[in-house]
Amino acid sequence: MQDQIEHGISPMYHPTLFKSFLQAGFACSTEVRGDGRRLDLIHASGHEMLASKDYAQLAEQKIVTVRDGLRWHLIEETAGRYDWSSFLPTLHAAQANNIQVIWDLCHYGWPDHLDIWQPAFVEHFARFAGAVAAKVRDEGIHQPCYTPINSISFLAWAGGEMAHIQPMTSNKGKLLKQQLVRATLAAMDAIRAVDDTARFLQPEPVVHINAPENKPELEAASEELRMAQFEVWDMLSGRICPELGGAPEYLDIVGVSYRPANQWFFKGDVIAVDDIHYRPFATILDEVHQRYLRPILIAETGAENDMRVPWMRYVFEQTVLAMKANVAVEGLCIYPVADYRSWSGDKHLPFGLLGMPDVNGCRSLFEPLALEMRSQQIRLKGLLEDPLPDQRAMPA
Repeated sequence: MQDQIEHGISPMYHPTLFKSFLQAGFACSTEVRGDGRRLDLIHASGHEMLASKDYAQLAEQKIVTVRDGLRWHLIEETAGRYDWSSFLPTLHAAQANNIQVIWDLCHYGWPDHLDIWQPAFVEHFARFAGAVAAKVRDEGIHQPCYTPINSISFLAWAGGEMAHIQPMTSNKGKLLKQQLVRATLAAMDAIRAVDDTARFLQPEPVVHINAPENKPELEAASEELRMAQFEVWDMLSGRICPELGGAPEYLDIVGVSYRPANQWFFKGDVIAVDDIHYRPFATILDEVHQRYLRPILIAETGAENDMRVPWMRYVFEQTVLAMKANVAVEGLCIYPVADYRSWSGDKHLPFGLLGMPDVNGCRSLFEPLALEMRSQQIRLKGLLEDPLPDQRAMPA
């Protein structure tokens, strides 16, 4: 890929899917933890009450495509009955501020009355997804975009292998992954039956794993673990586990989640960005694109504290390199965009562009990151305004 960039073999990819290339996401986890406590980060971050202000503040920064979520456990507290009061104010706030939203339907949490291991879970989720699509359609939104289940790989690991969150089991990660894929496929069918203009984002973490130096005997195991990152997308597209019902049409927009700790030595430490073993993010994007030939959204990226600006700069520069090699990157989403208290609730995580709300319901803007993102917007605009002959069409 680097040779292509240096010799100008491929034109730079021009994104077309979303209203803004730089995007923002609001943390919306609702999982039940091992201590029995259910999280609600939409509430904890203040976004529940401040959605309209939050969207307006992002629009001022020319960020008009946003990832946000529905809280299924609140909407369907009673099986088969839907209460939209926790959702519609946010949807209306987005409409009022001309914000395009990618809606997460299940971000690690589901209603207490469901057992995820039962076939009824798949059926309930499909009905819920269809009901959401009907409600969104009736609210006048054309060509909505949904994430049926966010980061299936992480949920299967945290809930099915490590017992950190619901369903709090061990050694059942593969089984949980398969069940979540079944539910995703059923949800997509239900949504398409209501609205055939809908698009789907399927975010998964991308990683790189190296064998420790001077331990070549671990290279095969490292590569096997690295390749596991593709299992969910392969299941959805029918490449593996065809009994689940996957097919190419179920893999729409590939969502890539990438953070500073996403590269490590096998059973060892995180690989630093300046380490010679670190794999450039642009080559990871290229591998995903070559494998699936689908549009890509960098659906989650960001770092804490003083790493926010240098990390955003690194990811953006690598994204531009990939796009110059005609990798179909449609956007880059800082996630989460608003600070919140950690999953344990015991500390404030300075993570995003927007701070925690003050007593007057106002969020501070982290100016160093805002300036970096404005610079990126200007640079990208200049790059995209260059005439490009024979631009390859984005996959439909």
